[in-house]
Amino acid sequence: MFEKLAEIICNYVEVEPEDIHPESRFIEDLGLTSFDFMSMLGELEEEFDIEVEPKKSAEIRTVQEAVDYLTDLTEEEI
Repeated sequence: MFEKLAEIICNYVEVEPEDIHPESRFIEDLGLTSFDFMSMLGELEEEFDIEVEPKKSAEIRTVQEAVDYLTDLTEEEI
């Protein structure tokens, strides 16, 4: 999940996958704008066939938080 998320993040900002860490913050560390972040969430919804709750998405700050949330959502689908 982490590797796939890192790959998708690289579509939105000029950062190498190896420079993305679990504790990396989307906006402060990786440089995503809020629009980039929301676009990325839309891509994740399509990629994993899930629906991200808007309230929950506002709470996600780090890559690890996103991985944990996505893992929970994809496990619910199984």
